Amino acid sequence: MALISYDDTDSAAFAATRELPPASLDRWRHAVHHHLRLRTTTTLLDLGAGTGAWASAFTEWFGVRVVAVEPAASMRDRCAHRPLLAGDATALPLRDSSVDAAWLSTMVHHIPDLDAAARELRRVLRPGAPVLVRSPFPGRHQRIGLFHWFPEAMRVLRTYPDLARVRTAFAAAGFPVSSVEPVAQTTATSLADFARRLDRQAHTPLQLISDAEYEAGVARLRAAAPHVTGPVVDHLDLLVLR
Repeated sequence: MALISYDDTDSAAFAATRELPPASLDRWRHAVHHHLRLRTTTTLLDLGAGTGAWASAFTEWFGVRVVAVEPAASMRDRCAHRPLLAGDATALPLRDSSVDAAWLSTMVHHIPDLDAAARELRRVLRPGAPVLVRSPFPGRHQRIGLFHWFPEAMRVLRTYPDLARVRTAFAAAGFPVSSVEPVAQTTATSLADFARRLDRQAHTPLQLISDAEYEAGVARLRAAAPHVTGPVVDHLDLLVLR
């Protein structure tokens, strides 16, 4: 099971508050492009595609065919991208050696069997094709604002697979080479905007802390917002495995 259910409420909150505006994705576009071997026939798998924002971005950026796979029906209901398939990381509805790259955005912590998922990705990816993982990792959270305002959420983050665990699982499945780099993104135009748009239901770490811990973090955030200038810039890791 995923850490949260992604029911209709969660999915609506995700669609409303977690999708980054296109202007905020330029650095991700550059970082990802560096690791892709693009051709007119390239097929990219967006695994755990959610509401389809990344699938749409890859299609627009690179003109490639993006196959979105998402296990939660409520997320699929909000995804306009096609093709869109029901499926999860351990049982992909794809043929052997049919994909040129895989994109996994903020979802590895929801995979119940990381070793099985790595083997399944090895099955569907062509030889040499990369797996691109966008994620917060335990111990590498220092430049993610959510954990500054909600330090209790680090307790949840520590349950996520760390870099060593992910690398070990994928190396055993036939992805022996990996690299990691932090990528900056503008999450909100200001701290006040971040506070205004925050929805607990859209963030796994916030759902899994107590109500009192969440309210304390909201109070810290609202108290600071009028006094902090500039955009909210977060750094998530891009882990590349091949």
